[in-house]
Amino acid sequence: MAFLQYADIILPLSVPRALTYGVPEHLAGEVLPGKRVIVPLGRNKLFSGVVRTVHEHAPSGVEVKAIASVLDDLPVVLESQFRLWEWITEYYLCNPGDVLTSALPASFRLQSETSVSLNPDKDFLDAGLSADALTILEQVKEEDEISLHDLNRLFPEKGMPKLIKSLLEEGWLLVKEEIQERYKPLQEARIRLRDAYRDDAGLETVFLQLEQDKRKSRQLETLLVFLKLRLDQAGTDYVRKSALTAHEQVSGSALQTLIRNGILEEYAAVIDRVPAFSGNVQPVAELSENQQLALQQIQEASLEHPVALLHGVTSSGKTELYIHLIDEQLRAGRQVLYLLPEIALTTQLVQRLQRYFGAAVSVYHSRFNSNERVEVWKQVLHFDQTDQQTPFPRKGQLVLGARSSIFLPFSRLGLVIVDEEHDPSYKQQDPAPRYNGRDAAIVLAAGHGGKVLLGSATPSLESYTNARQGRYGLINLHERFGGIRMPEISVADIADASRKKLMKAHFTPELLDAVRSALAKEEQVILFQNRRGFSSFLECRHCNWIPHCKNCSVTLTYHKQQHQIKCHYCGYAQSVPSACPNCGDHHIEVRGFGTERIEEEIAVFFPDHRIARFDLDTVRTKSSLHRLLHDFSERRIDLLVGTQMVSKGLDFDNVSTVGILDADQMLNFPDFRSFERSFQLMSQVAGRSGRRSKQGKVIIQTRNPGHWVIRAVMNHDYASFYHQDMEERRHFGYPPHCRLVSFTIRHREEALTHDAATRFCTLLRNKFGSRVHGPHIPVVHRVRNQYIRHILLKIEREQKTAGVRETIRSCMREFYQERIYHPVQLFADVDPV
Repeated sequence: MAFLQYADIILPLSVPRALTYGVPEHLAGEVLPGKRVIVPLGRNKLFSGVVRTVHEHAPSGVEVKAIASVLDDLPVVLESQFRLWEWITEYYLCNPGDVLTSALPASFRLQSETSVSLNPDKDFLDAGLSADALTILEQVKEEDEISLHDLNRLFPEKGMPKLIKSLLEEGWLLVKEEIQERYKPLQEARIRLRDAYRDDAGLETVFLQLEQDKRKSRQLETLLVFLKLRLDQAGTDYVRKSALTAHEQVSGSALQTLIRNGILEEYAAVIDRVPAFSGNVQPVAELSENQQLALQQIQEASLEHPVALLHGVTSSGKTELYIHLIDEQLRAGRQVLYLLPEIALTTQLVQRLQRYFGAAVSVYHSRFNSNERVEVWKQVLHFDQTDQQTPFPRKGQLVLGARSSIFLPFSRLGLVIVDEEHDPSYKQQDPAPRYNGRDAAIVLAAGHGGKVLLGSATPSLESYTNARQGRYGLINLHERFGGIRMPEISVADIADASRKKLMKAHFTPELLDAVRSALAKEEQVILFQNRRGFSSFLECRHCNWIPHCKNCSVTLTYHKQQHQIKCHYCGYAQSVPSACPNCGDHHIEVRGFGTERIEEEIAVFFPDHRIARFDLDTVRTKSSLHRLLHDFSERRIDLLVGTQMVSKGLDFDNVSTVGILDADQMLNFPDFRSFERSFQLMSQVAGRSGRRSKQGKVIIQTRNPGHWVIRAVMNHDYASFYHQDMEERRHFGYPPHCRLVSFTIRHREEALTHDAATRFCTLLRNKFGSRVHGPHIPVVHRVRNQYIRHILLKIEREQKTAGVRETIRSCMREFYQERIYHPVQLFADVDPV
């Protein structure tokens, strides 16, 4: 079938390019770039995709299907977003559909659901079908129509899915594909006066009627309550129905009578799922002399550089600088994106920003449900269409979020702030696109002509090198706000304390004394252990048996509270065995320790104090995270035990003491970034102490007190750490002296995985020679029953990356030309962290 117009559609599928569909005549003029459309795929599936381009060029050699319908009145994706998607696709060696899936809220991505019903032209009762087939058909008859997914779920027994398939093929069941919009606006039932009774005269008439008839006393009480509630919420002409009916003096039947008699009316209003700020905003605070100087340097640097790095020590007041810069942009009518690496940080920061910018603040991250994310998306999208005379500030103008917020539809983006820019959480690991939110934010801002400010007390070596070499502006802020001294950091030698038998559980005497002293002064304490769970693993005392995950090549972590051993890779869990399955011995001991064990042990020494744990197990929901942070900031918790989540920019003014339980665990991790990560984590968590009134205290427990990284942390000496780690990386050829591309090969069969890795490695070596390293068997070589091999490609920084990426893509295409490797997963990770 020939069409006058064609459209290239990006679908939420990992395919290498957009697919071309025909534009039917009745949709001409409606199909525009950035709109979502419904298109058929395969025999009978329907998907929603986003229109990339509309043109008149018919693809050759293929049958072109027609677009089924258009979902949007206006585009939901802007041209500037498409440019960012295309850069991510190209740079991170992924597919357009991968980026779309990551970029759009789930409620924007629709896929048809297959439902089945009985064929009315066939009588199954006398057809001689099996008992199982009759049971299935009777179930469908009872439901009238049922989704294929639900039908398979109802009959999970062996052979039943195959039987359902045969009933479909033989025509006993009819198939229907339906697609439904997932996003539904949130509505609220409201009550208001009818037009005739909104003035004083109308109300007086109603009161006279109700007062004269004693049978209408309940109606009169209900009306009085309505008027009182409306008065309490000045500026509105309605009362929420739920608030009205919850009042003890309101009769439900009386309310319905008032509505039926035309005195009150009930209507539905669309409301935001994310409540808007309703308080009063205040002027931004004055800056200190040092902060004012730093602000001036940032403004000067932005004239010469699109990106600037603010290297400010912990508690130096970087956030106040950000607030002043945000204020400038919002008053100029531009948008600001404020990126944070950890969702936990938004809980504290959003209230702080709302004090200055009110309703302009929108929050966007994965703890929000999909409908909430759609509403933030629409606020940002419609910002440029709002009346420019609307009083400052306006909705959709300031977005606070995690890395996924770079995909929002900004139209007037003036500034991107990347706080804690060094944090590895900015890098998406799985699935594709494996992008770095910090680096993508720089590209995003450049596309809008905006500026980027990177901030950190411990910058990544890559960013600091860019600043030193003049690619970024560099601003230093080396003093804490208010002249507070940097925390006093001391080392507690675990080996020495163990030899002298002074260790109490996992605590040295120095750490216990520091905690005791702080709690006695009613100050708060943070204990940092970068491993959750109770212990690393269990071990049989007799035969040394250790439980392993059945799906992954890792030991199971013991979680005492749930009395389970769990895999932190695939989620597999089992009950703790009462006896060793290998030898039958009942003495199974715990080895290593995590936050759960520290929480239990520290409570033995301080039973009269309130202790809480802050890790992935305790803050899985938005509400639990908010509640824990609020309780700690309100001093309802005395001692907080946490993983690296406690290190990321949290601001508590009563924390005086921090304990780092096991520095060696971080330093000895087998990765070229382990020293950098260790320095950053220890420095950041140390920075949580003594942020307001007096110098804080930090105890680092280690078996290697003379380690150069620990010494650099103790001396707050980023410069010496930077130079020494850079020299080691230069010697061994690691970033930022080169660029890395890591390749992962996965399959359920180990032999095929090894063969595929060897073959792909050969293809790479034919193009890149000795720059290719591997294939390697990683420490964790099996995850979710898939065997893993790694290959590493090192590229000189002077090499043009576009040519390198095209060569890599050609090697991947050549690899998949061999049918034996079709089931093998192969993906590239550009700039792995």
